[in-house]
Amino acid sequence: MSWTAQFTALDAAALALILAAATLAGLRIEARNVARKSTNVLMDDYRRQWFREFVTREPRIFDATILATLRQGTSFFASTCVIAIGGVVALIGNADRLTGLMAGLPLDSASPHVVQIKLLLPALFLVNGFLKLVWANRVFGYCAIVMAAVPNDAGAPLALPRAAQAAELNIRAAWNFNRGLRSMYFALAALAWLLGPWALMLATLAVLQVLLSREFASKSRGVIDPDRGASG
Repeated sequence: MSWTAQFTALDAAALALILAAATLAGLRIEARNVARKSTNVLMDDYRRQWFREFVTREPRIFDATILATLRQGTSFFASTCVIAIGGVVALIGNADRLTGLMAGLPLDSASPHVVQIKLLLPALFLVNGFLKLVWANRVFGYCAIVMAAVPNDAGAPLALPRAAQAAELNIRAAWNFNRGLRSMYFALAALAWLLGPWALMLATLAVLQVLLSREFASKSRGVIDPDRGASG
């Protein structure tokens, strides 16, 4: 049997499911004009409030420290993505050895070509995550420069407008950071495809449940929700 024949309609359905889940989860989490907003969206107002306070805070070392911490987070996860990408690429290059190690699992009936193709899916998620995280780090850098351009005099005409610009850059960086993290979550789910399409479907649904519960039903969301409407 050729290796192409080892991909079934169920594999196509599982692949469609994870791609749809990743897309729809992002759309729902980032939706602003909805009754129940995600933690990600709720944090936008806190970031804007932070930069309104930033204008009047003296000294501003506290704000610079917070931003440095945010940049360190993006750098850490971007580095993690690079290591993970290297690991997946190494597995792709040693598909024959991997099939031997996985003997006894559903993978042992798959050809090395099938294994290589299935490993491309987590690799693509990881690459997307890396690009989002690197861009988030860059935008946090833009935010730092705009913060430095905010006049020390809180009454200066440019003080609040510049702070508002810095806040929006901070928000855009945070959104890209969260997109990168979601890609890493789905990369983990994508690895389950090695065990078959049913495993991929179950892993996708598990990741989706974790993401949505943390965004909409977590205790953290209950703390920051101004309406205190969280159930988690």
